[in-house]
Amino acid sequence: MRRFALLAALGSLAAAPAFAQDPVKVDPKHYKLLYEDAGIRVLRAVYGAHEKSVMHEHPALAAVFTTDAHFKFAMSDGTTQDRLGNKGDALSLPAEKHNPENVGDTTAQVILVEFKGAAPRK
Repeated sequence: MRRFALLAALGSLAAAPAFAQDPVKVDPKHYKLLYEDAGIRVLRAVYGAHEKSVMHEHPALAAVFTTDAHFKFAMSDGTTQDRLGNKGDALSLPAEKHNPENVGDTTAQVILVEFKGAAPRK
């Protein structure tokens, strides 16, 4: 019985990273790495109309919308958030785990600049 409990505990530890991972690895259809150095990582996210991702995570980041966009985010705590962006809008977000879905009728594209370590202060 103890052996089963140990295997179950180890199995749950191995499964934990699958709940939220690097979007480039778990969803290469939507995320492409454009640039990376010791301080930042730049991604392009492109979602066709009504396309959905998988649960993944980002560190603190800055985002620039290259198209108009309407996303619905399923957050890791079970809540959802609608987020709108217009072409040219920029914003910053704290680190988070989410599953985005483009709820718009057109392709949505955003450039993400993920910060390694602490995000720059304003």
